Amino acid sequence: MGTYNANFATVVVDGRFITGFDDGTFIKAEKDEESFQTKVSALGEVIVSETNNPLGTITITLSQTSPSYAYLMQKAKSKTPFPVWVNYNDGTQKEKAGGTQARIKKSPGKEFSDEASSREFEFQVFDYTEE
Repeated sequence: MGTYNANFATVVVDGRFITGFDDGTFIKAEKDEESFQTKVSALGEVIVSETNNPLGTITITLSQTSPSYAYLMQKAKSKTPFPVWVNYNDGTQKEKAGGTQARIKKSPGKEFSDEASSREFEFQVFDYTEE
């Protein structure tokens, strides 16, 4: 039987561990494009073209009261790229995604309700890798 524990998932932005995630899916990381494209000739020959696009996107969802919110708002205003890494390591399963050059696409939308809401930060990673 497999076991998953969200406590083993971490996000590190420019050397700082991010805390205060919201419930539900709180981290998402993926390449922006597929790894290859195919084309079929009139005679049925398949041509595979490798995609060399290094871009990826990491999206994290924080609680409105997250201690990391102010830090990420500062990073969103910065025009200087920084590293961002997503890690999961429970001793058995290990996954890593991110890169050394990233920026936050825009500051998150604001929503106010009768309970704390979430704030979503989307990172564009210019040299995205996965392990």
